[in-house]
Order: sequence, then structure tokens, then C-alpha cells
Amino acid sequence: MGRTGFQLVDISPWPLSASFSALGLTTGMISLFCEGLSSFVIVLGLGSFLLLVITLVRWWGDIILESTFLGCYSSYVVRNLRCAMFLFILSEVFFFVSFFWAFFNASVGELSMQGVGYWPPVGINPIYPWQVPFLNTIVLLSSALTVTWAHKAVSVHNMSVYISGSPKYMSLNSEQYWNSGLVALGLTVFLGLFFTYLQATEYYMTSFCISDSVYGSTFFLLTGFHGMHVIVGTIFLIVCWFRLYLLHFSYRHHYFGLDAAVYYWHFVDVVWIGVFASVYVWGY
Repeated sequence: MGRTGFQLVDISPWPLSASFSALGLTTGMISLFCEGLSSFVIVLGLGSFLLLVITLVRWWGDIILESTFLGCYSSYVVRNLRCAMFLFILSEVFFFVSFFWAFFNASVGELSMQGVGYWPPVGINPIYPWQVPFLNTIVLLSSALTVTWAHKAVSVHNMSVYISGSPKYMSLNSEQYWNSGLVALGLTVFLGLFFTYLQATEYYMTSFCISDSVYGSTFFLLTGFHGMHVIVGTIFLIVCWFRLYLLHFSYRHHYFGLDAAVYYWHFVDVVWIGVFASVYVWGY
């Protein structure tokens, strides 16, 4: 690794188990859409989801162990991981582009029919954008500020020395940045959970469902997948909070995990701005 800059990883079962869990979830969803809810769908879906959770917990735990305690990741490895994260976010961008494309294709197609077509379609009562959706926008943009605050606090705090998991020495300046990062990350997690609660409340109060014309389908696909990404990002930040509490992040070392979480969270913020502007405001 010293010469090439690459890490030769040990044999791991987690990529194989992740593939089986993804296959099971996909098969279960197709069966649900085609045949409805059945015992086969429930067993396959819950089993695959449980396998996926176990796989992710163990796999990411191995990555934390290798990077933080075993010293397997050189600066070259971290650079490759950073590039991989950027490529992953790029793939997520195109994932959402497909849903935005479907929304605008349907809406512009209806509006171009010169008095015959309507958007939203007749019978659909869209959500007023300047109440809960606007509050959600404020919440998510506020979380972008707090996660940036946490990122800066972690990236500048001083090196700490450990004995049995506790800091032997920590300067006053370092302790202030550490506490600041914990507070900022905690606020970000709270705002993410609050956003999810508001989104669930909005779903409960809507007068249409996913099967109500193409508007309902595109609306719930866009906002639903974005909400799923918010939940994933919140879990990501919770893990980072505990890692920061346990002093896994140190100056110039080992905080790529926090970098990845912050990049992902900013991506979620940007997507929501597009969702709010196009689906809620323009589509109202």
C-alpha cells in the first residue's frame, strides 16, 4: 500500500449479501405492484430488508474499523473514496433527473393542449406551497447551515491523544470545537427528523394519492424518494455524531466519513429546492 497507494481489502461477504437483499427487495416490490399484498411479499420484503440492515451495519462497521483503528487508508485511498462519493452523488443527480423529467413532460404536455388540458388535472387539489412545504424548506436550509457549522468545527479542531478511548490531553480550543461540532450535528439531526415528521404529516393530510393520475404518481415519487434520502442522510449524520463523540475524527485525519455525510446532505438540500420550486410552487 505504501508504494501504490491502494488498499488490498480482506475477503468480505457483505457485497454478496447486499446483492441478495437488493434482489429480494426488488422482487418483493414487483410482486406487490403486480399481485398485491400477500404472505410471500411480506416475508420476502421483511427478510430482505433485515438482511440489508445487517449488511450495512456490519459493512460500514468494518470500514470504520479499517480507517480509524487499523490505519488501512492512506491519503491516496481517501482521495479515491472522495472521488467515488462524488460519482455516487452524480448518479443520484441523474436518478432525480428522471423523475423531474417525468413531471415536466406530463405537466407541459397537459398545458400545451390550449384549454383542453389542465395541470394539475381536474379533480386534484394540490398542496398550498406557502404553508407546510415552505416551512419544510426553511427547516432543510437551516440544517444546511448547521451541518456546515459542524463540518468546519471538526475540520479545524486539534489532535487529541487517546488512552482507553478517552482523551489524555485536549486543549481548551480543541474542546470548544469538539463541543461545537456535537451541538451543530445534533441540531442537524433534529432538523432532519423534524423535516421527516412534517413530510409524513403532509402525506396524511393530502386529498390525493399516488394512483390519482400522473400528477399523484410524479408527486409522491419525487417527494417520497427525496424523503427516503433525508432519512438515510439523517442516519448517516447520527452515526457521525457518535463517531465525533468517541473522538474518531481528528485534525487532517479520519474525517472523510463526515465529509461524505455533509456532501450527501447538501445534495439533499439542493434537490429539495428543485422539488419545492417545480412541484409545489410552479405546479400549484
